[in-house]
Amino acid sequence: MVQAAVHQHCPAGPGTLLSLNTSSGGFLIGLSSDLTDRLVSAVLARDTVTVRGCLEQGADPDTLGSDGLPLLCTAVAGFDDLTAEVLVDGGANQDLVLQDGSTPLLRAVDTGSPTLVTMILGEAPRLRLPAAHRQRLLDLARHWYEVGVVEELRRRTGAAGPAVTRRIDVLPTADTIDEVSLGGLTARAGHGAILTQLEWHFGVMPPVTELMARAVAHAEDEDSNWFAAAYFLGQRRGPRIWSELTALRRDPDPVHRRFLASVLWHRCFHTTVDRASDTAEDADFLASWAQDEPDGQVLAAVLDVYNHHCAEHSDEMAIGLRYADHPNPRVRSEAAFCMSRERTARSEAVTSALLGMAVDSEPAVRASVAQVLNPRFAPDNELVPGIRDALLVLLRDDDLGVRRHAAESLSASDDRTPPTLHALVALLDEDDKDLRLEAAFALACRDDPRAEWAYERVGPLNEFSEHDHRLFALRRYRTRNQPDRG
Repeated sequence: MVQAAVHQHCPAGPGTLLSLNTSSGGFLIGLSSDLTDRLVSAVLARDTVTVRGCLEQGADPDTLGSDGLPLLCTAVAGFDDLTAEVLVDGGANQDLVLQDGSTPLLRAVDTGSPTLVTMILGEAPRLRLPAAHRQRLLDLARHWYEVGVVEELRRRTGAAGPAVTRRIDVLPTADTIDEVSLGGLTARAGHGAILTQLEWHFGVMPPVTELMARAVAHAEDEDSNWFAAAYFLGQRRGPRIWSELTALRRDPDPVHRRFLASVLWHRCFHTTVDRASDTAEDADFLASWAQDEPDGQVLAAVLDVYNHHCAEHSDEMAIGLRYADHPNPRVRSEAAFCMSRERTARSEAVTSALLGMAVDSEPAVRASVAQVLNPRFAPDNELVPGIRDALLVLLRDDDLGVRRHAAESLSASDDRTPPTLHALVALLDEDDKDLRLEAAFALACRDDPRAEWAYERVGPLNEFSEHDHRLFALRRYRTRNQPDRG
């Protein structure tokens, strides 16, 4: 196995590389221009805007740093996936063979960061890379995965002490992953995810059970290894893979069944128009599964897929009613969405169930109900008195999230009764700026003469609010209510 680079914690900072078996000897390159200087400084500072600007001005994407390695290796060693992506997009060669026999891509695999590998893998790696190089990448990822990140770091460093592990969030993918430090080296525990990703891109299709094994060892929500296994299995199609997947529904381990739900989420999300038959088959399978799944956590995951990707399935109202009083609050939250089909009249049983759930002890359930009481779920886009009264109560909820959803649902209606207008004006005294903006928006849509004052009460907004649709309502209000200049 090639000994590639992993991150070393030392006074030199995150740009420092430890390359075992390297012969570069710290070769210093003479920086030839101010543009090159700026590129090197920007990579070290993780300043992607400046990096992109330098490349656009003609800087060499394969510029070497003071250690004699390409700047792409600097980004890799610092787990700086965004800078690495900009460098590769700008032409940096991720397959460049270095003096120690490694490549930047091989070093990225070594770090254990699936996001980093994703950012620099590049286009058509199966066609671009020779078979021997592809196998080398797979072997390195599999070695780390089978040995384990702690044991591999211990082997490389000879350190006998305990490893330090911390859980980190990975942006922009929103995954989480363990980062392990030992003996001055740091790697992330994502080699199972990297192996899965490389196999997919290289045309290797392991059985479902093998991919699931890589996931269930990291069963935390949003773990990178779990995500990769579910994501790439969700891309696979055909009767054989479908048979392997559906067999997991009867697996005695609830973690395995929850993994199946994750796979189906990605499968349904990526189903295209030309696979309409797959959509119907998946919806029927999920509806059937939801009827008899005994584990609350798994059932919540099944209903989440069902609600997101199987809209207007014939069983959804019945499923919602079935689980409106389920002991698991996540299931109850999903049940509320099952009972809410857009522009469809609710039965008395559904309305009664939702109104009962509006006073649920769990804020998450009340928040779901506040969302589905939106008038877009009514055929005439109007609030009936019972629904309006429930929203007015939810608008005073102790939980901010509940109040926000209730405000959105109330403002989406055209209800202009005194209790509604009074409740909207009262929101302008809220500490939460988003609630104040929602109230101002609702008043403007109703042509309420207090709209101008309401927007003043919102206060200054940040640059991310510039294109918020609620701001445009004030302009339309002014247009509708300007004096007749006839």
